Amino acid sequence: MSGSKPQAAPVKVTPKSTYSGPVIVDPVTRIEGHLRIDATVENGKIVDVRSSSQLFRGLEIILKGRDPRDAQHFTQRSCGVCTYVHALASTRAVDNAVKVKIPKNATIMRNLVMGSQFLHDHIVHFYHLHALDWVNVANALKADPKKTAALSNGLNANRKETPEYYKAVQDKLAALVASGKLGIFTNAYFLGDKPNEAYYLPAEADLMATAHYLKALHVQVKAARAMAIFGAKNPHTQFTVVGGVTNYDALKPERVAEFKALTDEVVGFIRDFYIPDLLAVASFYKDWASIGGTTNFLSCGEFPTDEYDLNSRFLPQGVIMKRDIAKVQNFDQNKIMEHVKHSWYVGDQAKHPYQGVTEPKYTNLQDKDRYSWMKAPRYDGEAMETGPLATVLVAYAKGHKPTVDAVNFVLKSLNVGADALFSTLGRTAARGIECLVIANQMQTWLDALVNNVKSGDNELYTPWKMPSEAEGVGFVQAPRGMLSHWIKIKKGKIENFQLVVPSTWSLGPRCAAGKLGPVEEALMGTPIFDPKRPVEILRTVHSFDPCIACGVHVLDAKTGETTSIKVL
Repeated sequence: MSGSKPQAAPVKVTPKSTYSGPVIVDPVTRIEGHLRIDATVENGKIVDVRSSSQLFRGLEIILKGRDPRDAQHFTQRSCGVCTYVHALASTRAVDNAVKVKIPKNATIMRNLVMGSQFLHDHIVHFYHLHALDWVNVANALKADPKKTAALSNGLNANRKETPEYYKAVQDKLAALVASGKLGIFTNAYFLGDKPNEAYYLPAEADLMATAHYLKALHVQVKAARAMAIFGAKNPHTQFTVVGGVTNYDALKPERVAEFKALTDEVVGFIRDFYIPDLLAVASFYKDWASIGGTTNFLSCGEFPTDEYDLNSRFLPQGVIMKRDIAKVQNFDQNKIMEHVKHSWYVGDQAKHPYQGVTEPKYTNLQDKDRYSWMKAPRYDGEAMETGPLATVLVAYAKGHKPTVDAVNFVLKSLNVGADALFSTLGRTAARGIECLVIANQMQTWLDALVNNVKSGDNELYTPWKMPSEAEGVGFVQAPRGMLSHWIKIKKGKIENFQLVVPSTWSLGPRCAAGKLGPVEEALMGTPIFDPKRPVEILRTVHSFDPCIACGVHVLDAKTGETTSIKVL
């Protein structure tokens, strides 16, 4: 990470607004799925907010009566972005139900594909989903290419970028602007009749970030290809099975070498571009180190050596309440309850996922009481943030050395204290920290796999038998947060299946006690400078990386009937 420290930047604050009234963002773009944010603003700050997911998910209904081994193939289709995480959660749930002990090579192989998923997801999130909340692409036309190259190369010794490179990017942008069609940048809030003063970056930083946005489009493909080498395809991997994995071909030296080559290139980009760019942009937005924070954090940890022991995971499990990082509690799955009092479902009783019921009952879009298709998960009665910030905080508090080193490096580079982590800026930085820590671990896992094979251990699968009745749960700390699949088996078939996904934790509505969901809590008090271009809302919402399709799916709004699907 040496050489990645950004140049000093002045701390700016968006000019204050006295606007009072509603601000509705519908749909929120640059996310997966359909999300509506309905905020009330008084004197330029949000005083009330509702996070409303706009489609119903019917996967729990679709899965009833099916073979438990089929669950992963259906749940993966809930999303085209974070596909493998659902396959892993479903497989782990059935592994847990049938009590099969999978081989250590299968665990390593699952970890390597999951690691590739993280690298892919976080690169795409920072550059392609979140960057336009901070980067003014149109302003890049004012940049001096020579100064931009000097700025970029000064951030990392491994960069060798030229003024000619930046001039070529600038010419492409100029052609887009002249055409009146900005293409992939059209939905950005920097556009309008006059500049949006909520954007702070100098022109050279805007041009650098825009150029790397385009570079990252090519790099993320390499991460996806790495996933496909071991996972058979991407999206929707096909190598996981109850009892292990099936990708024996991936044990061949040539396949390992291909995976390594792609991963090395992606890891190099993360070290030399992603982290320095993140720090450079963050250095201009340090006022956001006090905006967008939440209170409670939950991580189930990830990358195990023993699938049945959460404490064996490379990234540790834990619970932090009221921001007290001096006291990390152990995660207890029995404390999870899903609330529906303010969701479009029948009833108002909170239930543990094993007893969960998914029975839709839509009211209307203007309903302020029931206003979302997402349920409201709570842990010990509290709303919990479960994404990268939770993962990093738990690991940092537990003294996980790779995370501690990365966090301290980032805090020192930005010259901020640990309190800055509890914010939108901290959440965005934590995603980069998590990505870097995992990137640095990939070679260790790959070496372990190669050494096992060299020693004659080629086992990837353990035989097992389907019980008549059983229940199990699979926990995955996915790139977006904690994911869990809960299965009940009866007569060898799925009797009940519930998905508690990261976006229901983060983007869900109020619970029965009236407590706001994490994104609602984070948006309270947020300053809004231009109500017609409320980029401040997008900054915080995007920092959670919403994936609404994981939490909602298909319903006929006129009849209220769920879709019946028959697979032939």
